[in-house]
Amino acid sequence: MTQNIVLATDGSTYSEAAARCIASRELLTQDITVHVVHCAPDLSGEIKSFLGQAEVSAWQKEQSDEAMASAVAILRDAGIPVESHGLVGFAPERIVEYSRSVRAAAIVMGSHGRGAFVDAVLGSVANRVLARATCPVVLVR
Repeated sequence: MTQNIVLATDGSTYSEAAARCIASRELLTQDITVHVVHCAPDLSGEIKSFLGQAEVSAWQKEQSDEAMASAVAILRDAGIPVESHGLVGFAPERIVEYSRSVRAAAIVMGSHGRGAFVDAVLGSVANRVLARATCPVVLVR
């Protein structure tokens, strides 16, 4: 049975490390389909009305496609089935919602590892996903 894995990416080298971790098959050895997701911010109504919804949507898609490209390439090069999905909104909520919608066996994320103090002050997407997720979350450094 194929399991769905969600790889949340921000396009960073940390996300690439998470993709390489999945591609190595050292941790996730079952048949998997990886859903690579990136969450673009939702913009205020004022910005949307000034720029127009079509332009905002195009910008959000461009941001997501660019952020997901390297992770998707790493996984495809390893022969792993991949789907990519651009999300919009508050990243932790949208990542968890998406993982629930595909009944993900796990969420995998790269960790920036800035430290507990910085994360406590600024918060981190990874910490917020950990707090909300109903499936295991794997953080890769």
